[in-house]
Amino acid sequence: MTSGLTKAPLTKAPAYWAKDAIWPGIVAIGPMLPGTLAFGMAFGALCAQKQFSLAEVEVMMAFVYGGLSQFVAVQAWPDHLTGSSIATLALLTLTVNIRFALMSASLRPWFGTLPRWQSYPSMLLVTDGGWLAATRYRDHGGANAWFFVGGALVLYALWLVAAIPGYLLAEQLADPRKYGVDLAMPAFYAAMLVPAWKGPRRAIPWAVAGAVALGVHWLVPGWWFIIVGAISGAVSAGLMPSDGAGRETRHG
Repeated sequence: MTSGLTKAPLTKAPAYWAKDAIWPGIVAIGPMLPGTLAFGMAFGALCAQKQFSLAEVEVMMAFVYGGLSQFVAVQAWPDHLTGSSIATLALLTLTVNIRFALMSASLRPWFGTLPRWQSYPSMLLVTDGGWLAATRYRDHGGANAWFFVGGALVLYALWLVAAIPGYLLAEQLADPRKYGVDLAMPAFYAAMLVPAWKGPRRAIPWAVAGAVALGVHWLVPGWWFIIVGAISGAVSAGLMPSDGAGRETRHG
């Protein structure tokens, strides 16, 4: 007889496509749409102030689709591109966007059951908010791939057009604090942390990354605080023992 053991998790259904999950997927990401719109408008205004053309902005929105990494890249954009400046921009973008690789990997048990020509293009639509909505749906036993893809396509479409009014109204948004647009990005990511909360122990890497990033920001000019903060948080998470470490399984 065995006692003190937790039940093994039930095997979740493989992914499939059925259109009845498109609308629920859109509803799930609905609360994220206003923040995405404000986020995109702020980015469009920033690009106008940096003398980008509207066509260049839309190409970046369509093909980079990186959110925060686009802000970082444009803010760090030099007057003259050199080999070293391009490498720096690439490193910054990689550091900020590396989370999407981890998010995509976490969706593999679900989307990995689909043919590659369906699963890989779907991962190009991974965003912070879309991933959160999708993982909640999956945790409750959902398997319909349209839940994730339907909502993700709406987010992508809104992101494409959101920069246009910001670009055209750049003069009015020259001081984003006047309209509170400067709060869109920190408020969005702060809200993202709420459903990701797994208890104080799991939050230790967040605190380490934040403290190190702030310290580097005060001491070192440039964007090194992003890279060093991300690395320190990842290292601290890797050094922490797993939740099950040191626990013994009781047999009776």
